[in-house]
Amino acid sequence: MKRSILVIAILFVVTAFGCQNSSGQIAKKKLSKPAEEWKKTLTPHQYHIMVESGTEPPYKNDYWNNHQKGVYVSAATGEVLFSSDDKFDSGTGWPSFVKPVDSKKVAIVHDDSYGMSRDEVIEKSTGLHLGHVFDDGPADRGGKRYCMNSGALKFIKK
Repeated sequence: MKRSILVIAILFVVTAFGCQNSSGQIAKKKLSKPAEEWKKTLTPHQYHIMVESGTEPPYKNDYWNNHQKGVYVSAATGEVLFSSDDKFDSGTGWPSFVKPVDSKKVAIVHDDSYGMSRDEVIEKSTGLHLGHVFDDGPADRGGKRYCMNSGALKFIKK
């Protein structure tokens, strides 16, 4: 019985907080336009993730298991953020990348939500939430894991 409770607790934590701590540049989070404006242009799912800093369930999102060649753009702006060349299977159930296409298009913001200390990845031009970055990525590819929400991205096939 105790083992079952422990397994359920671990699954809850992984599902609710799937991405945790790393290091990187620190920036202040500020939306480029009011939340109500974003509500007019984003779907409810995109709004929840990008404006409300929500997290989608692992293994139940569009791109965690996408192996096609192409680029991942911001669902809000269409800016190219990640490439399939930098995607890897992290085993977490979220699309994971070793780096952004252009580090100037994302910013890292310290995130203390849910009683954890993490580094959030935001789209620099908008301040919108994309996911989190960790130091547990492939060592031979820089050691970073950019754990993104599919709902913050759109995939454009090559």
